[in-house]
Amino acid sequence: MKISNIKAHIALLIANIIYALNYGWAKDVMGGGFVKPFAFILMRVVGATLLFWSISMFFREKVTNKDKLRMFLCGVFGVAANQLLFFKGLDQTSTINASIIMVASPIIVALLSAIILKEKPSIYRVIGIIIGLAGACFIILQENNANEGASFIGNLLIILNATSYGLYLVLVKPLMKKYSPITVIKWVFTFGLIIVTPFGLTEIDSVNWNMPIDIILKIGFVIIFTTFFCYLFNIYGVKRVSPTIVSSYIYLQPILTSLIAVLYGYESINETMIICGLIIFFGVYLVSKPAS
Repeated sequence: MKISNIKAHIALLIANIIYALNYGWAKDVMGGGFVKPFAFILMRVVGATLLFWSISMFFREKVTNKDKLRMFLCGVFGVAANQLLFFKGLDQTSTINASIIMVASPIIVALLSAIILKEKPSIYRVIGIIIGLAGACFIILQENNANEGASFIGNLLIILNATSYGLYLVLVKPLMKKYSPITVIKWVFTFGLIIVTPFGLTEIDSVNWNMPIDIILKIGFVIIFTTFFCYLFNIYGVKRVSPTIVSSYIYLQPILTSLIAVLYGYESINETMIICGLIIFFGVYLVSKPAS
């Protein structure tokens, strides 16, 4: 494997570790009644957009109007629709349903890549997707066999969210061949910010600004790490490997979340976690394996 590809996989792994850390902390912010979902999304996108534009001062590149149109579409599907649909869907369905639907993302990305990018999936990639999906679903089902709070609308919104982000990964790939990741992501977030602002403003008045320090730190973590660094790491990965490989890392979410819970003392490690973890890593390995 090329050194650049190894760096891409490291970046994707770090991004997914951050995502696993983020889940509980973001829930503390919203569940505690401090910030409603759409207002929280607006905070995330505003903060990340400012950071991307600040960094872009060192990466000045001229972007054609044609490519700005594609970046606008990436902003629609990768930032606005992705985040708005997920938060709204999660509010109307069960966590287990959302988790299972989200690990179908690599399949959606593989299909979209074949249609839009004419990317022919190898037999290794197909088998890897199936293995990773099986491992992720099994550990999720083991962790929570309840299905309370699920609804058709909620499930549909999560499916649309997964499809939206998958489309973003496919649409952004050609841009990465022409521009630096910073240039692409700053415009993607700028266009995404334009779209999420009206939604966020509807809830901004309800924000409880009298927050304890731990909530402020958790909001900062979500803006700086979960939004800024994770989007940057993911787009860095897209530049060097296929969108399907990038999306396949979502299979690691259940096992990473469980391992973090073990480190915090909330859960204990068991044989199921170890076996599922090995299955998922093997699936990701097969997805990453080049066609012979």
